[in-house]
Order: sequence, then structure tokens, then C-alpha cells
Amino acid sequence: MKSIRVQELQRRMEAGEEVFILDVRAASAYDDWHIEQRNVVSANIQNSKLLQFGPEAFIEIPKDKEVITVCAKGAAAKEAVDILEGKGYHAAYLEGGMQAWSEFYYTVQVAHTDDLQLMQVIRPAKGCLSYVLISGEEAVVVDPARHIDVYLDVAKEYGVEIRHILDTHLHADHITGGHDLAAQTGAEYWISASEMNEAKRSYSPLTDGLKIAFGASTLEVMAVPTPGHTPGSTSFLINDEYLLSGDTVFVNGLGRPDLGGKAKEWAHMLYQTVISRLNALSDDMIVLPSHFSNYREVTDDGYVGAVLGQLRSDNQLVLGGTDEESFTEAVSGNTGATPPNYETIVAINRGMLEVSNEEASDLEIGPNRCAVKHLA
Repeated sequence: MKSIRVQELQRRMEAGEEVFILDVRAASAYDDWHIEQRNVVSANIQNSKLLQFGPEAFIEIPKDKEVITVCAKGAAAKEAVDILEGKGYHAAYLEGGMQAWSEFYYTVQVAHTDDLQLMQVIRPAKGCLSYVLISGEEAVVVDPARHIDVYLDVAKEYGVEIRHILDTHLHADHITGGHDLAAQTGAEYWISASEMNEAKRSYSPLTDGLKIAFGASTLEVMAVPTPGHTPGSTSFLINDEYLLSGDTVFVNGLGRPDLGGKAKEWAHMLYQTVISRLNALSDDMIVLPSHFSNYREVTDDGYVGAVLGQLRSDNQLVLGGTDEESFTEAVSGNTGATPPNYETIVAINRGMLEVSNEEASDLEIGPNRCAVKHLA
């Protein structure tokens, strides 16, 4: 039986090949989260329907191209391949299913100068973004996910030592790899102290204007407090050119302020961040967030990001072009579904709870839900 790995699936999608995906999970699971990309067409038809009516009853399933079947972990997708091939279709199943897709990463280069290599690590299924900054023989990692081999492999490939690890905030939708990566490499782990109340893990506290120099003497990472998504959210300014904005500013809006149960209070913080912090930054600043919502936010160069001036032009929330009360009502009332398991994930990220790898995988299943919906 033919199978396809997530790496090959991503290669096809990046190459612009037409891909047809038959997702055989329950309709509710598909509606909540499924594989999306340019040049990808998908359909959601369960095996029970394929058996009852025959695949030929569903005209959306092509006979002239390969059908890639997908389920939660791979077993039902194999059954779907059997059904399809028995009727003369060409099919292959995605190894590991949506769980494998959830744990797949790839790296894109954002900048490459004499002093700096800036790479974005993309986790497409979760919409999670992290960063590796390299200068000379040293590296800084920002917002690492729990699969730390991704960052260790980059460091090995470029022959550099990871010196600093920074989390922009206490993540609520995925488990940080910051602590494990620091333990593995001896690097210093940084996060805002207000994010780590009652935490049982060691860290170095980020403070306003803190500068972390590494590699070339001209390269600096400057901490810029940008509260709102969480009280201690911190963005990082790289050489006055790139803003690693965490979950404060996205390509499609702003970070949601409601996950701590204080939506209006944190929304007021977010407004002050927009007015006092973001408005002080140049329109030419390139914003590189820690999450994205869908493939449409990927630039022609392959990374997720946007020029700040364009974000201001497209979205009044990012501009702060409204009064504080209107802003607060808009962002606190337009947040959508709460990320599943976020209280458990926050406890893990504070070191107050430990789970197995299997439990961690189950906790992280699902899309990014950290943003306020775009308001033009």
C-alpha cells in the first residue's frame, strides 16, 4: 500500500503541484482543522459513506490524479486507500495522519547579511512560528516549540552555539521548548517575570530595553514590552529593522486579550501598547509574528510577515485609529473560540505540571486560536 510522508506532502505543496486530499475524519474534526495550502483541494467523506455508496458516488474524488487520504493517526486512511484502490482509484495515505502533520516543521530564510542570518521555523498545522538568529558562531532562538531537535539541527547545520532562548510570552496553545532547549544547550532562557507567577522553572527576566548582544558587535536583540495578549508579552527589535512581535501583532490583526479572564483590562493594555509602543516604530519595520492563521499570510518569499506600514493601512486596530473604549470593545468582543486545553498548557509551560510526549501531542492538536479577528 502506497504512503506519503508529511515532508513529501509539503514539498508538493511548495512546488505548486495540485494535491487532492480526502480527509476521512468526522465532519466536526474536519471543520475545526484540516490541511490547507495553495493548490490543495480537499473533501471530507467518511469511510462509512465510501463503503455504503462507493467512491464513484462522490464526483469530487478525482480518478485522473492521486488521492491522498488523511485521518487522525493513519489507520482509517489506510482503510480508505483499500476502498479506493478496489474501485480503480490511485491513492496513498498520509503516514501518521493529522498528528504527524501537527508535528511537522520546516525552515525558511528571512534575511541573510554579513552580520545576520534570520530564519523562520514554520509549523504549518499549528500556525506556529519560531525563529533562529545567527551571527558569527552564536545563535538566539525565539519562541521554540517543544520539538527541540528542529533547533538543534539548525545549529548543527550552521556550526553555531545557541547562547540565548527567548519566549515572547507564556504560550497557551502549544508547549514551549524553551526550558528543554536551555537544558540541552546550556543557553540562557529569558521570559518576562510577570508571565511566570508561581512558576517552578528557572529563567532570566526580560526587562524594558534589555539588549542581548551576540555574534557580530552590531547585532542586538532589544526587549520591548508589548502587553495586551498577556500582561508580560514582549516583542524583540532586531537591529531596528525586524520586529519579532510574538502574539502582539499578526499579519491579520492583534493578539486576543481574553485568555486570562480579564478581557477588557488586558484590552486596555493592548491599546496602550499600540499607541505608545507600536506607533513609535517605523512604517518600514518588518513584522514577524509567532503565529499565523492560514497560508494566505505567507509572502512570495515563503515566510510569514509583513511591513508594519501596510498592516497599519489595512487594519485600524494595528493603527490605533480609534478611541480607547471603541478599541477595547472591538478586541474583547471579537476573539472567537477559546484554544482547547489552554489552562493545562499554561501550567505545563510554568513547570507546574508534567505530561508524557503522547499526552503533549494530544493537548496540542488543533489550529492557532490566538488572534483577534481582522477588523478593517
